[in-house]
Amino acid sequence: MKASNHDEFREFVAMRSTALLRLAVLLTGGDRHAAEDLLQIALMKAYGRWAHIEQPEAYIRQVMYRQQVNRWRLRRHRAETMVPVLPESAGEAGAESDSELRIALWAALGRLTKRQRAVVVLRYFEDLPETEVAALLRCPVGTVRSTAYRSLAKLRTLVPELGPEGRAEQVRPLSYTSKGIQG
Repeated sequence: MKASNHDEFREFVAMRSTALLRLAVLLTGGDRHAAEDLLQIALMKAYGRWAHIEQPEAYIRQVMYRQQVNRWRLRRHRAETMVPVLPESAGEAGAESDSELRIALWAALGRLTKRQRAVVVLRYFEDLPETEVAALLRCPVGTVRSTAYRSLAKLRTLVPELGPEGRAEQVRPLSYTSKGIQG
């Protein structure tokens, strides 16, 4: 790799790695170590082709999506993680702030299946159209629609505040910008 390409790559990583890591954390269900690995693999693949990549962030995101889908396919069953203290119920009526609602939503995302989490992240956090989500996950558009419907229903069950009668209308949704996830 030419020195100019190397410097350009280093500058890109310095500027965009935080936002890309946030996406990786969402894709891995909150597992920061797996997210760091996922991002590292994507960056390594991009480094080798850097001179030929026209849209580096889009390329790295697509590598991360596909790499995570491949991980899901390879893992048949994963042992449950034992924790010393049970987490608080995400659906308690005493949620006092928007922050608590977001934390509950974060925990609920971790309880979705891998495919459901991928569809929710790509469709609503990344704001991709159903056709692109279907192409990335290599499944029909109808599967994306039905999975999104079931995922949102499960999220509403896990976090009742998200339901139509809950506080969801009062809370600004998280949105992804070029500077990362904004509340």
